[in-house]
Amino acid sequence: MSSVAVSGLTGVDAIAAGQNHSIALKSDGTVGAWGSNTYGQLGDGTTTDRSTLVAVSGLTGAVAVAAGYDNSMALKSDGTVVAWGSNTYGQLGDGTTTDRSTPVAVPGLTGVIAIAAGGNHDIALKSDRTVVEWGSNTSDQLADGAVAEGADGAVEEKVPSE
Repeated sequence: MSSVAVSGLTGVDAIAAGQNHSIALKSDGTVGAWGSNTYGQLGDGTTTDRSTLVAVSGLTGAVAVAAGYDNSMALKSDGTVVAWGSNTYGQLGDGTTTDRSTPVAVPGLTGVIAIAAGGNHDIALKSDRTVVEWGSNTSDQLADGAVAEGADGAVEEKVPSE
């Protein structure tokens, strides 16, 4: 297999790949996506697969991106987080299990400085060294001692100082 340039993609600051979709943070703070869109993980307001870059609807001011199995998320310059795509296990952090084809805010989450996505759970690092996680907990990936899944399964934990 040989590599292929992504058509129409320039000015990229960061990238992330999910199971069958990819997202790119552009230098102007917008985000583009392409690939599978079964759950709305491209964020363009549809569930139509895309073989070329589409803009994530209404998203500006992004400074970081992450992609889970079938969901995506972005950290905004104001320290808030938005997410979209599959929400079967509450991995969008909005307190529901409703899939979203456009970005929704993770309510109550501010002061975030870094994000990451697992298969079906997401994690954020806040400026006060607090780590917040939400989504699937089938392998205790939320580190709360309770192996379960749930839309309201958010966990917050302070990271020890050095």
